[in-house]
Amino acid sequence: MTVWFTSDTHFGHENIIGYSSRPFACIDEMDAALIRNWNDRVAPDDEVWHLGDVAFRNAKATEGYLGQLNGRKHLVWGNHDPSAVRSLPLWESSQPYAEIAVEGRKIVLLHYGLRVWNRAHHGALHFFGHSHGSLPGDRQSCDVGVDNPASGYSPWSLSEIEAHLASLPPRTPVDHHGADR
Repeated sequence: MTVWFTSDTHFGHENIIGYSSRPFACIDEMDAALIRNWNDRVAPDDEVWHLGDVAFRNAKATEGYLGQLNGRKHLVWGNHDPSAVRSLPLWESSQPYAEIAVEGRKIVLLHYGLRVWNRAHHGALHFFGHSHGSLPGDRQSCDVGVDNPASGYSPWSLSEIEAHLASLPPRTPVDHHGADR
């Protein structure tokens, strides 16, 4: 089983094509490509952490998209995920924030990028979305959304993300345990 990460698919959201410079002529082309890319990588028994903004439609339409996607899907809520989407039965879990471990790595998952997070000073990673590839990451954090050029408009694995993180600048340490505090 592989664990995958993604964010900001925005299924059904026509304006996202221009907003984030996605290379699709129309929403049907974008949705079909994102579904194909997802299913080309994710097996039915794999686990996918979606860090929010799944679709820009109602819950019934969102459920239709989810039903076409392989894997056991977890949702970390984004700003375009209303309660009806958050509570769909196709989610293995649905929460505003998550801390998980994959292959021995601690990972903090949130729709929004953080400057500090739990166990960052011990090497924990932070994956986020929301910024559509515009918020620079560092060697411990990055935007895992489909608009990050490194994602190939598809979910990506921990090893792929770690390879990408290695190409980013070092993290500037934040000492929140300093003696003067």
